[in-house]
Amino acid sequence: MDTPLYGRLTGLPRQSFFLLGLRGVGKSTWAHANLARAHWVDLLDERRFHELLADPATFALELTELRKGRWVVVDEIQRIPALLNEVHRLIETRGLRFALLGSSARKLKSAGTNLLAGRALRKVMHPLTPAEMGNDFDLARVLRFGSIPLIVSSPEPRATLESYVQLYLREEIRAEALVRNLPGFARFLPIAGLFHGQVLNVASLARDAGVARTTVGGYLEILEDTLMAFRLPAYEAKLRVRERKHPKLYWTDCGVARAVKRQLDPPTTEERGSLLEGLVLHVLRAHAEEARLFDEIFYWSPGHAQRLEVDFLLRRGRRFVAIEVKSRERYSAELLSGLRAIADLPGLVRRVMVHTGARSLKTEDGIEAWPVARFMKETAAGKLWP
Repeated sequence: MDTPLYGRLTGLPRQSFFLLGLRGVGKSTWAHANLARAHWVDLLDERRFHELLADPATFALELTELRKGRWVVVDEIQRIPALLNEVHRLIETRGLRFALLGSSARKLKSAGTNLLAGRALRKVMHPLTPAEMGNDFDLARVLRFGSIPLIVSSPEPRATLESYVQLYLREEIRAEALVRNLPGFARFLPIAGLFHGQVLNVASLARDAGVARTTVGGYLEILEDTLMAFRLPAYEAKLRVRERKHPKLYWTDCGVARAVKRQLDPPTTEERGSLLEGLVLHVLRAHAEEARLFDEIFYWSPGHAQRLEVDFLLRRGRRFVAIEVKSRERYSAELLSGLRAIADLPGLVRRVMVHTGARSLKTEDGIEAWPVARFMKETAAGKLWP
């Protein structure tokens, strides 16, 4: 089966940039399409990798004939972070432009690099969005298997996802020596998968995985640095530090979230809720990479009522948009309790409930109910803000 070639949201910057993203998300494919005449350095080529690892100075020597402004693509840059010293020098002295592709920022940070001190933009490529997939977008399939291009194109998505998680453990974690206790990390992953869309309870995670709380903190950082997961902070208005709410954990891709917990049968009704939340967050973050959808994103929950919550609160300047996600086809007033509770937030300009039904409606107090398809369309068009 041929891999579909989808148009991606990611635009080509004019200056050097890092392009980070999950393995199999399409970074190399995008770079080949957008930088077809670039000089290419592939660090997945073991011969080149060992050659440059032994003597990073040879990297600059092979670029001596390139003219000012020429693009150089370095794929899997995190494998040799020391090359960034040469990249920095070549940007400054030769005017070369670099596209630095990678699946993890952890090795770059741990090597003491500063990501070129602003001389290179930082971009993230996300799994495919509905806007990118077009007519190929199938909500049920994406909620079950996710939308990483490698999985979307597979005739056996279940087996491919299972192999994908093992590849992550073997290549991203063990080969890069990101953790000392690989069995502990392997026990942690399926438990963390259960927290998709949930408020993080580090003590519970540590207890169930059989590791220390401090170790779990390190594991969560690894998930974020390897672009596997994202911690969504709570919105806090002038709260003291000791009152700070715990963040929520969302996996970057629905399929990966399900694969790590070894549950790839069709999602249950209960599971669909958190999966749909995760998909909505993915779409918001992916479109925000290229358009100013928001300055910050949070979840909202008042301290006095733990069961009241709004899934996503977008801030742009001093204005806010609140979004609640419900995997329900039928409208019910009880689904709007969180959006009604947040009504008095200063600067709130829109309240939207995203649902799996077919009809749009608007309540007397201004809450809008949008089907999933309308939410995806409005987000892609940048029309979330009234």
